[in-house]
Amino acid sequence: MRTLRLVVPALVVCAALSACGATNGPASTGTPSTATTEPTPVSPSAPAPSTPATVPSPTLKPPGGPSVPPPVGETELTGTITAGVEPNCLLLDGYLLVGGPRDVLAPGARVTVNGRVEKGLMTTCQQGTPFVVEGAHRS
Repeated sequence: MRTLRLVVPALVVCAALSACGATNGPASTGTPSTATTEPTPVSPSAPAPSTPATVPSPTLKPPGGPSVPPPVGETELTGTITAGVEPNCLLLDGYLLVGGPRDVLAPGARVTVNGRVEKGLMTTCQQGTPFVVEGAHRS
C-alpha cells in the first residue's frame, strides 16, 4: 500500500509535466487564422537587399589563461610558478604544469621548463592550458 502511495503521485506529476511540454506556443482559440503575408515587390532598378554583415565574435582570454597563443611542438617557458586553485596544481604564465620534477616545480620558484602544450589533455585542475613538462630547472 505504501508503494502505491508513492507511485500514484509520481505518475500524476509525470503526466502533468508531459502535458505542459506538449504545447508549442499560444493556446488555439479554435478559429483559423486568415492573415497572409505577401512578398514585397522588388523593382529591377532597386538595389539588392543587403544582408547583415557577419561580425566576428571577440575572442576572450580566460582568466589565468596564457597571454599568447599556445606554442606548437617542443617549447621552453620561463617564469615564476604560482599555485592553482586546486591542490597540487601549478601554473606558469597561464599554463598548467603537468608532470616534471616536483622538487624543482614549487609555488614561488623561478624556473625554466621544457615541454609541449596538450590542449585536449583532461586534468582535475580547473584552470590553465595543460603543458606537459619534460624537463625543468631553476633559473
